[in-house]
Amino acid sequence: MYNGEQYLPSKERLLLLQAAILFLFTLILFRLWFFQIYKGQENQQKARNNITRQEPIYAPRGVIRDRNGVLLADNNPSYGLALIREQCKDISGLLSQVSQWTGRKLSDLQETFARGKNHVKPFNPQLLVPNLGFQELARIETHIMDWPELQIVARPLRGYPKGKVMSHILGFVAQADKQELRENPDLDLGDMIGKQGVEKAYESRLRGQKGRLRKVVNAQGKKLKETVMELPEPGRNLFLTIDFELQDYVGRLMADKAGAAVVMSPENGEILAMVSSPDYDNNLFVQGVEEKAWERLRSDPKHPLQNRVIGSAYPPGSVFKLLVTAAALSQGGISPETEVYCPGKYRLGRGVFRCWKKWGHGRLNLFEAVKQSCDVYFYTLGHELGVDLISSYAKSNGFGRTTGLDLPGESKGLVPDREWKLRRFGQKWQGGETVILAIGQGYMLVTPLQTARFVGALANGGDLLEPKLSLYEPVRKQGSLQLSDKDRRFILRAMVATVEEPHGTASSLRTPGAVVGGKTGTAQVVGMTDETRGMEAEEMEYRLRDHAWMASFAQKNGRKYVVVVLVEHGGHGGSAAGPIVKSIYDFLF
Repeated sequence: MYNGEQYLPSKERLLLLQAAILFLFTLILFRLWFFQIYKGQENQQKARNNITRQEPIYAPRGVIRDRNGVLLADNNPSYGLALIREQCKDISGLLSQVSQWTGRKLSDLQETFARGKNHVKPFNPQLLVPNLGFQELARIETHIMDWPELQIVARPLRGYPKGKVMSHILGFVAQADKQELRENPDLDLGDMIGKQGVEKAYESRLRGQKGRLRKVVNAQGKKLKETVMELPEPGRNLFLTIDFELQDYVGRLMADKAGAAVVMSPENGEILAMVSSPDYDNNLFVQGVEEKAWERLRSDPKHPLQNRVIGSAYPPGSVFKLLVTAAALSQGGISPETEVYCPGKYRLGRGVFRCWKKWGHGRLNLFEAVKQSCDVYFYTLGHELGVDLISSYAKSNGFGRTTGLDLPGESKGLVPDREWKLRRFGQKWQGGETVILAIGQGYMLVTPLQTARFVGALANGGDLLEPKLSLYEPVRKQGSLQLSDKDRRFILRAMVATVEEPHGTASSLRTPGAVVGGKTGTAQVVGMTDETRGMEAEEMEYRLRDHAWMASFAQKNGRKYVVVVLVEHGGHGGSAAGPIVKSIYDFLF
């Protein structure tokens, strides 16, 4: 039978429960007193020593490939040694220790540390030593626990797997300097930035966006917690118009020479190959070029760092006769049938200007003058046209200004005129200067790329296109040749005759099954003397030899190309540059 009273709590049980509650409450109070009062200062110090900081997560640069997908620039893992400035109590001792570990000069480390004062956010790691070698990394890993203010950071390192032949196109990345840090607020000290070539031209596309990492560490630098706040955004990839297989082949053809070669599509301005020789190893700059290696590059008399395709301007020699022909036909009242007698020299006042053919070409018309590259004929044209017409016509057809190619360091060249000479030298223009201007000598200067664009316009119907290196950039027309279609086709026929017909100066370009047109050029470096006149190039001192040009176009089975080659101090265009152009067409076709 149920009896409710026997289940009621007794007085003893109630007291026991109250005692247990009181004990637990007292224990909680004691723990609070112990941590907040007795251990309060110690815990506050520990809390202060647990530092929360934000660190960057480096984004890989976009990779660069050729038109067929061949990898030209990629990213490799790299490790560097960084310093948390605010945690370092003995700067001099630490830098001295890093110098011993890595072999870097103490003065260089001190300079790097000083630069970080204005360019590194508080409690962010400042890169002291980039690109640690395996032995350096192992040595530092062994001792880094004794230096909690130091940490090893992982960063992507740029690499150029195809070697020197791409150096002038790709350029290189290196650590941002003071000016670049000021101009790019999102860059930190030690960050890499494009310095030359495509790497510089497309920096905003290739760089990417850093991510952010929140990290909590204790006084010993031990990581307590890590949270990704923002993922890095890799740079966008870039496909070039370059055909690496062709680029590599042209590079081998130019390997033992100083000069430039460019292969371009006349229909859309795409550059298929662009070789400047000699070249250099752009991987050196990514890893930090040593002082001795830099000095060797800088003082090399052949200037390997110079991109000769766009950055060097040369007298065009007889290649310029193509433009003078166009000027004479379109604005000078000259017809293809206009004849001139060439006795081997041309007299103007007391001056005597000689033809390359000592005994002369006899009587010939404009077509034969282009084909045989008769100097006397063009001396005569130059005198009749005058410097004002020739100069203004050259400028209206793309010379004297950059082509617009997406690479830094492009030269405008030089189209001289009366005002320029008066401004430059304080002297009046002379009639003899017009005569030699007509054969591409004197003050006139052009780049190989300007020449290729002009020949491309002759071949594509008259459009002056902006040369391009990015495969997906649109075709941009900058203007048109100031030339009728009839006269343009006449010049093309004369260029083909220069290759195919007897007495043509570009016969070395003959390619079975292809229509090839060319124009040789021999540009004097110094004036001829009685001693050097008549000497073969091989007999002359290298620096006194003429530059050798070959400007050409070719078509076969619907494919069209423009190839321009310049060999510095190569002698004659037909014998020095011609065989290189012929080999390129053999490769292309």
